[in-house]
Amino acid sequence: MAASLSAPPSRSATVRDPLAETLELTGAHCALSRGLTAAGDWALAFPAPGRLKVQVVLQGVVWLLMEGVDQPVRLEAGDVTVFTGDRRYTLASDPAVPPADVLPLLRATTETFLHVGGEGREAVVIGGHIDLNTTGKDLLLSALPPLIHARATTAEAPTACWLMNQTLRETRSDAPGAAFAAEHLAHLLLVQVLRIFLTRANADVPPTGWLRALADDRVAPALRLMHGNPARPWTLAELARAAAMSRTSFTLRFKEVVGVPPLTYLRAWRMRLARHALWREDTPVSAIASSLGYSSESAFSNAFKRTTGMAPRRYRETVRAG
Repeated sequence: MAASLSAPPSRSATVRDPLAETLELTGAHCALSRGLTAAGDWALAFPAPGRLKVQVVLQGVVWLLMEGVDQPVRLEAGDVTVFTGDRRYTLASDPAVPPADVLPLLRATTETFLHVGGEGREAVVIGGHIDLNTTGKDLLLSALPPLIHARATTAEAPTACWLMNQTLRETRSDAPGAAFAAEHLAHLLLVQVLRIFLTRANADVPPTGWLRALADDRVAPALRLMHGNPARPWTLAELARAAAMSRTSFTLRFKEVVGVPPLTYLRAWRMRLARHALWREDTPVSAIASSLGYSSESAFSNAFKRTTGMAPRRYRETVRAG
């Protein structure tokens, strides 16, 4: 028995990309957004978006001031910014210009682009919101920093700019298949946003989080195994072997990077998969339990209730009714 516990994972075990699998659960789609053209001296104060926001500067220079961020951020043409959506912010021609409330200006026009300011070189900004379902918010918003800034010179920014522009075109189009195209472009845009985050190695990166683990060479192999076969009763020995570390070192490293111990993460991931299946599928609870490695429906139901506060069937009724 002891020998089997320390054996390496089976070659038949599926190794999946955790980022790809997570994106399947997010329900991401791009919400309608508007652009901004501005010249001269101007500044606009925006409320907290309340959802994941992606913004691209197409032309000129714009200053970004965000609640909780000490220094103004200079944005140039081709720069991409991503906000998690829980903070107010200001866009301006100069950080010293007093801002006007943007909401009355937006309500006063239905034009695709809001025009503000006076004479001078024009700045052009486009933005969009990526809506996420409850699982998506739980997985992504807590893992991302409040602000991500990718300069135009980074490898990921040009693709994000193109995707943003094309997504907004499709959301406003009545061409055949426009809604389908917009939905899939939004997924690609979200992939690009997360790639920007994963390639950022600066102070913007939070100290812990599952998303951070994907960029960690030691932890990522174990994460891929857990995502590839969540039903398997993974042991610390197996996961540590995949990471080429001792069990103690692996556990400490995983907790340092992800924020929780490995098996705690595995249990939480199973529950996320369960919530998604109960919401989107008509799979019997017993089959969901089996697919996630639980020996019986009652064992799964007890674990699910400890996590969510309600039984699986009750959860399915509640989320579908809402």
